[in-house]
Amino acid sequence: MTTVDVGIPSVRVREDDVSDRPDVPELLDRFGRVARDLRVSITEKCSLRCTYCMPEEGLPAIPREQLLTADEIVRLVGVATSRLGVREVRFTGGEPLMRRDLEEIIAGCSRTAPGVPLAVTSNAIGLEHRARALAEAGLTRVNISLDTVDRAHFARLTRRDRIGSVLAGIRAAKTAGFTRVKINAVLMPETLDGATELLAWCLDEGVELRFIEQMPLDADHEWARANMVPAQRLLDVLGQRFALTETEREDPSAPAERWTVDGGPATVGVIASVTRSFCSDCDRTRLTAEGTVRSCLFSDRETDLRAALRGGATDDELAALWRGAMWNKWAGHGIDAADFVPPQRSMGAIGG
Repeated sequence: MTTVDVGIPSVRVREDDVSDRPDVPELLDRFGRVARDLRVSITEKCSLRCTYCMPEEGLPAIPREQLLTADEIVRLVGVATSRLGVREVRFTGGEPLMRRDLEEIIAGCSRTAPGVPLAVTSNAIGLEHRARALAEAGLTRVNISLDTVDRAHFARLTRRDRIGSVLAGIRAAKTAGFTRVKINAVLMPETLDGATELLAWCLDEGVELRFIEQMPLDADHEWARANMVPAQRLLDVLGQRFALTETEREDPSAPAERWTVDGGPATVGVIASVTRSFCSDCDRTRLTAEGTVRSCLFSDRETDLRAALRGGATDDELAALWRGAMWNKWAGHGIDAADFVPPQRSMGAIGG
């Protein structure tokens, strides 16, 4: 057994048993799921300290030499898209905009994986200055985290008074030429009362809002099932102001359930990760900022690609390691199980 230093409690890396795996190129697991959506964390750093994600002091810094370089990220994205069947790539953090070379990463991946949608999940701080350059580099979509449009409430939730920069970033993204701008809001008791106001703001701005049930991925480990707000309670609150009509999912693996608002065409989405688990249709594979494959948000088993990459592994060898990591993916997160234990990494350290 070896350990990977993630700047927080270490996680184990083990050799993956693939003796019973069929000889197919895709990222197949034992339950028949195929991963086609790649999430790539590129930093642990963030410009906010959201209570459901980051400790107040931030995550311990990952030594620079342990982070994947821009060239290494581009190479692994190339392996995923050319050999493993990945069809979409999303860059996460921490906060991706904390990487000064983000435009370089996007441009390299755009060349390596032409035609593959490249997206980023961001808090939008600083995006107003970089949105156009990112679009020109090849970024196609942006998801922006925003839980409230009330300045004082935003400052309490994020421990930073930066909502002006976030709103400016959202508006810059709308004019930069991205195919879609989505807003992600974490559903918490503190944000439920402002949910209708946030939806009304998104409707006025012409951006799509998705609420996400809070998961046990906070750095302070204060999440409790009894305190979380379930999707149905949110829908009841929104239904008091808006007429909501449920629609079909965009595709079976899409995590968001969607409702048209007041007859459409505008929609609101809900990702009910806890109360309406979609683990059986999950199609995601994840790379941490240090270059380990993480098959599930809630599994601390990781397979180290960085060491293999820097040790001279070929693309075929990297692909084989990746397939092995995904073959042994869990059936589901198990939040409802009596023996459920939250993962050692928080959301900020894993990448959303």
